[in-house]
Amino acid sequence: MTTVTIQADIKAKWPQGQSSYSPASPEEMAIIGIDLLVKELGTQAAQAFIGQVFEKYPADHMGAQAHK
Repeated sequence: MTTVTIQADIKAKWPQGQSSYSPASPEEMAIIGIDLLVKELGTQAAQAFIGQVFEKYPADHMGAQAHK
């Protein structure tokens, strides 16, 4: 079984505000990343960017959670 844990302190600033994050899992990191992408690029451009990442993986790719 593979489990990915993350230890990070992220501080993000933009003209309208700032936030601090301490993700502990890939899921939490993804939520933070998506939130910041939307703030930076807007919804449609962020979706297109994320789509490029998914193009690297086959539709039936099984992650570490599927191998438990």
